Amino acid sequence: MIESNEKASPYNLDEIKNDARTSLEQGAVTRDYPLDLTQAHKLLNAALATEIMCVMRYRHHQIIAKGIDRPQISAEFKEHGDDEQRHMMMIAERINQLGGNPDFNPGTVLQRTATEYGTSTDLLKLVEEDLIAERIAIMVYRELIEWFGTKDPTTRRMLEDILKDEEDHADDLSDILNKK
Repeated sequence: MIESNEKASPYNLDEIKNDARTSLEQGAVTRDYPLDLTQAHKLLNAALATEIMCVMRYRHHQIIAKGIDRPQISAEFKEHGDDEQRHMMMIAERINQLGGNPDFNPGTVLQRTATEYGTSTDLLKLVEEDLIAERIAIMVYRELIEWFGTKDPTTRRMLEDILKDEEDHADDLSDILNKK
């Protein structure tokens, strides 16, 4: 008697192939996507609004920064703004991949964002406003990572990458405040 080294497949390949041939207009969203897509789009659009707000705040701070430390801090604001813009596009692309509409509507950004634009013109207050915004973003991204969890590892990994940058930003800004 010959023993087979083949193990039974944990999935039905014929069923997967048939499912892949249906609903082609949905792109990457397959029938077995386990999360509520409407809620996923809503959560990601809120994160998108937060990133849009962060881009606008950092760009504004980059321009209006004044004082003896302006060159260094303005450069930091620019770097963070570049990162936030990259995050914004990553999230927008993911919403699109999940069949949603990335909401760039400036009229609703304030309603959807977790962070504020800020009102200060004092250099240290600008840094403080940005640090508060980064800390809010860190907490929100942790919640989103938990929500997407193992059910959408692609989105979770994207959010983890963004979270790492937000933590780096908070650390940079905290270092600036602690030097004063």
